[in-house]
Amino acid sequence: MFTALGKYLMLMRLSFRRPEKFKVYWSEIMREMVSVGIGSLGIISIISIFIGAATTIQVAFQLASPLVSPSIAGTISRDSNILEFSPTISALVLAGRVGSSMASQIGTMRVTEQIDALEIMGVNAPGYLISPKIIAGVTMFPILVIAAICLGITGGYIACLVSGDISPTDYVTGLRDGFNGLTIRVALVKATVFGFLIASICSYQGFYTSGGALEVGQSATKGVVYSCVMVLFADLVITRAML
Repeated sequence: MFTALGKYLMLMRLSFRRPEKFKVYWSEIMREMVSVGIGSLGIISIISIFIGAATTIQVAFQLASPLVSPSIAGTISRDSNILEFSPTISALVLAGRVGSSMASQIGTMRVTEQIDALEIMGVNAPGYLISPKIIAGVTMFPILVIAAICLGITGGYIACLVSGDISPTDYVTGLRDGFNGLTIRVALVKATVFGFLIASICSYQGFYTSGGALEVGQSATKGVVYSCVMVLFADLVITRAML
């Protein structure tokens, strides 16, 4: 375990050494940002809308009482989406989509000796391959989470229009009542940490792949599993520390 942690820390240190040519790194960063951000927007949009709608309907069902104001459903749905569903569910989905792609891409380059060729040419392979992925993850995950929050709240509003369990006016009133900006800060901190964990762990698994195609698939699977576990652990730590 400590050997793996030492290799991980060493890889992270090498990944952020001063680049030989910043222009080359910049083009890689832009490419990774497009892949992580725009490439993930579709699945994040679909999941966020349906989760927001389902959460609102379930809250309305559980709080169906004359003693409880209907607008409380909007408040609970808002805070649940901001604090937990949007950052955590999005991170778990992106671990499967983005993380597995990162691990398999780097793993394939390792088993086909492309990384060895980069090192022979004097290129800092961890910096060239891994740092753009980490920067893209840390940059684009918060943007995706903000989009997920907006779409989740929109999904709840659509559920109110379709189901009629709560009037849209009560839902909007609940969204406005008692809003605390701390929840947004917590969500953005979670998104940033999750982005770093997913990109770094999956890149680490891919970088130290050995063997052939079977091992590349195993590295991608390990990267997704380990990053999901670390995302859940970090979620607990950040929630306890900031709330």
